[in-house]
Amino acid sequence: MRSILILFIATLFIVSCSNKASELSGDERPELSKTDREEIMNTFMLTQEAWNNYDIEGFMSAYWNSDKLVFTGVGGPTYGYQATLENYKKNYPDQETMGLLKFTVVDLYRIDNSSSLMIGKFYLSRKMGDLVGYYTLVWQKIDGKWKIISDHSSGQLIK
Repeated sequence: MRSILILFIATLFIVSCSNKASELSGDERPELSKTDREEIMNTFMLTQEAWNNYDIEGFMSAYWNSDKLVFTGVGGPTYGYQATLENYKKNYPDQETMGLLKFTVVDLYRIDNSSSLMIGKFYLSRKMGDLVGYYTLVWQKIDGKWKIISDHSSGQLIK
């Protein structure tokens, strides 16, 4: 009887370990909780709204206010919240250059318990020529709030 109990416990242990291993491999990506997905999407849509109200500081509220923030665009990486904000202000000094922004989220998934990855497309409609491109954002939960810690965006001008 004792041998059967030991065999049963050993089998449970092996099955448990193999289930954990299968969770870490394969084609499936970890899902975000409904709450985390909603928080990220709400925060992200507020950036679009702020941009369309010509409020760059409001747009930047989703970004991590840290020297470790990284924004990578056509000119290479920019490090730090303040440098990223200044670049936005320099490149989009008025309503005409800012235009109207539309985001489309293509994919959003969890990397780990406090990080997620968002891939999407943006469309900036302007009289001077539209800008269309893609972005990859790394979000991290910092002090209980989801913030963008890395932004890699690239686009092309369409006249």
